[in-house]
Amino acid sequence: MIRNPASARSSPPRSGRLALRRTALLATAIALVAAVPACGAGTPTADPPPPVAVPAAAPAVAGTAVLDRRDVDAWLDGLLPAALQRTGIAGATVAVVHDGRIVTARGYGYADTGTAADADPVAVDPDRHLFRVGSVAKLVTATAVLQLVQKGDLDLDADVREHLDFVLPRRFDRAVTLRHLLTHTAGFEERIDGLIGLDGGGTDLRRALATDPPEQIYEPGTVPAYSNYSNALAGYVVERVSGMPYEEYVARNVLARAGMASSTFAQPLPAHLADRMSHGYPDASAPAAPFETVGVPPAGALTASAPDMARFMLAHLGEPTGREPLLDRPTLDLMQRPALDATSLGTLADGPRMTLGFFDESRNGHRILGHGGDTTYFHAHLQIYPDDRTGVFVALNSNGRQGMDSIDLREAVMSGFTDRYFPAAGIRSAATVDAATSAAHAATAAGTYESSRTARSTFLTVIGLAGRTTVSVADGGRLRFDPGPLSDSPALYEEVAPWVWREVGGQATVTVRVSDGRVRAIGIDPAITLLPVEPARGHAVVVPVFAASLLVLVVAVLSWPVGAVLRRRLGRAPRPPAGRTARILTRVAVAATVLALVGWAVSMTVIMGLTDVPVGALRTVQALQLIGLLGVAPAAVRLADDVRRSAGRRRTTGSVLVLLALAGVGWFAVEFMLLAPDITY
Repeated sequence: MIRNPASARSSPPRSGRLALRRTALLATAIALVAAVPACGAGTPTADPPPPVAVPAAAPAVAGTAVLDRRDVDAWLDGLLPAALQRTGIAGATVAVVHDGRIVTARGYGYADTGTAADADPVAVDPDRHLFRVGSVAKLVTATAVLQLVQKGDLDLDADVREHLDFVLPRRFDRAVTLRHLLTHTAGFEERIDGLIGLDGGGTDLRRALATDPPEQIYEPGTVPAYSNYSNALAGYVVERVSGMPYEEYVARNVLARAGMASSTFAQPLPAHLADRMSHGYPDASAPAAPFETVGVPPAGALTASAPDMARFMLAHLGEPTGREPLLDRPTLDLMQRPALDATSLGTLADGPRMTLGFFDESRNGHRILGHGGDTTYFHAHLQIYPDDRTGVFVALNSNGRQGMDSIDLREAVMSGFTDRYFPAAGIRSAATVDAATSAAHAATAAGTYESSRTARSTFLTVIGLAGRTTVSVADGGRLRFDPGPLSDSPALYEEVAPWVWREVGGQATVTVRVSDGRVRAIGIDPAITLLPVEPARGHAVVVPVFAASLLVLVVAVLSWPVGAVLRRRLGRAPRPPAGRTARILTRVAVAATVLALVGWAVSMTVIMGLTDVPVGALRTVQALQLIGLLGVAPAAVRLADDVRRSAGRRRTTGSVLVLLALAGVGWFAVEFMLLAPDITY
């Protein structure tokens, strides 16, 4: 069902997360688990030119509220308490800045729900309580990099290998630069292992980066693909060049200079801050979770109060907040303008782009730069309006009862704030593409796509199956995305400039990069791209082959005890010894394959819950998968034996189906890296 255009997504991009969106990935893993019983039953410039102009969207709200403390507090009071109650999110903290001052800092709900040992609930105090901000911390890392660029110690476009003491994987001739790292275009695949831990252990940034680094799967500068590894690597460059640990550098040169006395990257928290930490919760009715340790601190280990995040926003708006500015004005401007152009991005540069750290989240004709972030239990978003001297920050300490609750609530705050205080003005401009051209472009863009934020060299490749997007032609020249970009519902888009599409009734924009008459990429977010799926890996092939194969194997397993019972009751003679070895080995292969698929489903569920799976367990699952693949040989021998002995149509047909099923699952395992030697994730 397509969302009502009046309420269609036109809010800040949802990427910029520390972890993969946990709820969506858990849904993927659960779908894999459910499949078993279900199937059983059935080169860039420093100052790039502006992007192609896209017609502005229609006004969002008529009239403008007064952006002062009284109005902002009243608006937040009317929104957040009811939203927390409805979603089961325990607590929230918010800060708003405008015209060089903190307008308000508010707390809602509970920092401690009182569920532990019948303790009394503790309400969120914005001045006291600290929240994890997830990937919003990446803005601190980017700021640290720009400080060293400002000093002349770093060059944004130099090969980062000049500053590393380990080998960085590279598949392409183009060097990886800090510009690439800060714009998520270094080309690295996704990794999850060690991202967040709940065991209270320490971190070793170099070891996390140098041990089994992710493969480079895209040419640098060409494909936006969100990467925690990239940002953490930028943080390590700061550490190497400054000569001090990353946490110490940012404490001295970013947090202290911005006046953020209640903020830290230290894990665990230092003693003077530990008792101020808000608990994190799955939802408000659940017990509090342990303190989370981010394995790559530059990518998301910041803990902060709302007033401190207000000071950080003011500093990036060029306002005085501490003993000295974070960056001088030219460097602030450099950090806040698009960092890559069409030289490397092609037509993807005609849509929202990354700056050196910020996402372009513009809305209602106002330039908005932002970043979101998630840990397992905390969720945050920050936006600044550089031209309007304004900023807003929100953080939540729970996931909520439903998978999208924390995302939807953050967007309600961010988009609601924009629409209330910075509504759009003017009339929607007419599209600049004629109907026939739009229809032709839409037909070219139709197909199946998968996210650029993926794995290609490990078994996590299979996750991409559940995150695919189908693009089809609707109403002649419109595009229907199912699901909509960074959404869980379908969405319609219309072409408003050549190869630039805007959501019908909304403000979200996608861009299409085409060469040789084929779509090569669809830009749906400054750091996420959709890439076409090869036909052989498309759902039209993969799903029928996998589902049919699994159905046959599960039915075969279930038929063994049933067949044995029937033979005894009917007094039939046992099967002849001829071909017994092949039958036994085939049964072993069938059983091993079913067990392997169950093992993969369980392992994926655990991994997507950001919990480590022992290497031995993964190797055991792989061994079962390999036994299943090798079972194709005895299954072929068994079929040949049945044909030679004229064993009958039913038995021969069964042998054919089992052989094809083992081959089908074997193909799936090879195609989606389930048997890859590298089991890092």
